[in-house]
Amino acid sequence: MITETAAAVRVVLVDDQELVRTGLRLVVEAQTDMTVVGEAGDGAAALQLLAGVHADVVVMDVRMPIMDGIEATAHLTSGALNGYTPKVLVLTTYEEEEEAFAALRAGAAGFLLKNGTPEDLLSAVRVIASGDAIVAPSITRRLLDRFAPQFIPQGIPDLRLAELSIREHEVVLLIARGLSNLEIGASLGVAEATVKSHVRRILTKLGLRDRVQIVVLAYESGLVRPTV
Repeated sequence: MITETAAAVRVVLVDDQELVRTGLRLVVEAQTDMTVVGEAGDGAAALQLLAGVHADVVVMDVRMPIMDGIEATAHLTSGALNGYTPKVLVLTTYEEEEEAFAALRAGAAGFLLKNGTPEDLLSAVRVIASGDAIVAPSITRRLLDRFAPQFIPQGIPDLRLAELSIREHEVVLLIARGLSNLEIGASLGVAEATVKSHVRRILTKLGLRDRVQIVVLAYESGLVRPTV
């Protein structure tokens, strides 16, 4: 067990399989910049735990008894903890793509496949703790192209989009099409740092947490249509 410092990323593990939680805990606590501050075996227990334990990142399984990871994520990201909103990293499998998409819509900052490496997990926790999203743009696009049609409210524009400048609107479209900040910069002929500034302003104007939510909004508003 590492000695927790003020800078350590505080992680809560939520999975109904104790063996899985044990493995995750060993990986996380081997790091000097993060520590496990709690564990839970289902979503309801996680909410109860997090009401009294502050976490920066919650590593959440999708399929669990009593309350699944999607419902628990929705509670956490809706401010159910009285203004305290931890970031949620969802663990899923290839067979759970629909659940992964639902978790993104519920407010998860990203997801990882369970067959990933320990390095993937640690990198994801660090990225999410820093305030970014950890879903690869191409994966987000594939998920949304597959599942978004059933959720898009046809003909109902999101009025928040009218607050964006022409350039910010262009950036939203490119984010939704799966481009990274570097690729967006190349497309628009601007520096990556400039793109990051645009993204920050877009998030503020739209009242969103990360670029994953930008993509979801673009699809749900009909700004971008599925290609399949």
